[in-house]
Amino acid sequence: MSSSTQLVAATPPPVNARRRRLRPSRRGWWWKVLIFGAILWAITVAVTVVTRNTNLVPSLILMGSFLVPFCVVLFVAERADERLSTQRLATGFFIGGLLGVLGASLLDGNLSAGVWTNAAVGFIDEGVMAVLLVTLGWAIWAKSASVGGMLGATIGAGFAAFESAGFALRSAITPDGIDLVGLLQSEVVRGVLAPLGHVLWTAVLGAVLFGAARGARRFIWSWWTPVAFITVSILHALWDSASELALLLSATITGATTRDLQIGFPTTEVANTFTSIGMVFVVVVLALVSVLGILALVFAERLYNRPARRATAYRPRGRLHPTA
Repeated sequence: MSSSTQLVAATPPPVNARRRRLRPSRRGWWWKVLIFGAILWAITVAVTVVTRNTNLVPSLILMGSFLVPFCVVLFVAERADERLSTQRLATGFFIGGLLGVLGASLLDGNLSAGVWTNAAVGFIDEGVMAVLLVTLGWAIWAKSASVGGMLGATIGAGFAAFESAGFALRSAITPDGIDLVGLLQSEVVRGVLAPLGHVLWTAVLGAVLFGAARGARRFIWSWWTPVAFITVSILHALWDSASELALLLSATITGATTRDLQIGFPTTEVANTFTSIGMVFVVVVLALVSVLGILALVFAERLYNRPARRATAYRPRGRLHPTA
């Protein structure tokens, strides 16, 4: 065997080839788990309604809050290579998500209600996500935008799962007892919107943060990193302010006054019209923020995954050294 043949045999296969060979049969598990989990959740809801057994409420909260975020992690695991091991993904989902909720709660708890509260919450929460991304991704070799985006989506999914569980519990507990309808509404809405919230924003931030390294082991400074942080923080703030923005737009269109909003509308028909317009604007604001987040993620992926330009040396015309 020649030396060149030995060199080819000793050279490890590309990362993509190893990924295809190591995980050939894992594609599709995320949507299978999503469908089966939704069926189990619906069965649990039916049994809870029939038996009125309050011991099933924690199961409803856990299943409804973690189902969609966990399927996001499965989606990532099917497409990740050895740089994002199962252990790292599990750590990002559970530990990263829990630490993110705890850190954001400690920092957000000192904020007073005001016009800029949602903006402050957006910057604080995304700042915590950025710290977790750097901490959990510090040891990853050959950083890239795709790896950062997948790790960011995993951490964001964990954050969304724990946060949704808290909102579901708060919706369920009322002075009159457990409000099952409020609990189910909270879980359905937050479950459907989970991939378009924290998952998407942290994925954008991770894609830019890791993409700036351009295959290196250490993080590298880039002006795109603060731009991405500010962008996702603003998107987060707009998402949280969807109800307030919808209220303002509805009042502008219907001509409602401050007195109408505080005391009540003169007729039920006017109140129903105002509520219907407000719901439409909430959907419009959330859809717009989601589209902007998706465009930001696509831009980050194309920015750092585009092929490098080939350096072409200057070659004078004619033969300076003719061959024999």
